[in-house]
Amino acid sequence: MSTPATMDDFDRIDIRVGTVIDAQPFPEARKPAIKLWIDFGAGLGVRQSSAQLTEHYTPSALIGQQVCAVVNFAPRQIGKFRSEVLTLGMPDAEGAVVLVRPDQAIPSGGRLF
Repeated sequence: MSTPATMDDFDRIDIRVGTVIDAQPFPEARKPAIKLWIDFGAGLGVRQSSAQLTEHYTPSALIGQQVCAVVNFAPRQIGKFRSEVLTLGMPDAEGAVVLVRPDQAIPSGGRLF
């Protein structure tokens, strides 16, 4: 069982919705991944993310899609690519990542609360 979190803990995590404006294969990654460029609107702009989404998604199918991401974690260097946000997903029954995303259009940059 995980340690209980407080509302203060939750408030420190900044989860936003953004729109994928570019997506490219990432063959250099150790685990199969896709490089994403996500537009979070005027306040945050475009951020990069490496996401292990190759089982259910192709780069071309992701362009124009909205995704949810943690935007206030420290960036991670993955090979020569700097991943600036953590794109959120959950495992399906076989363990492949399925994106967490809104079921209706949300303005880019909208915050989860």
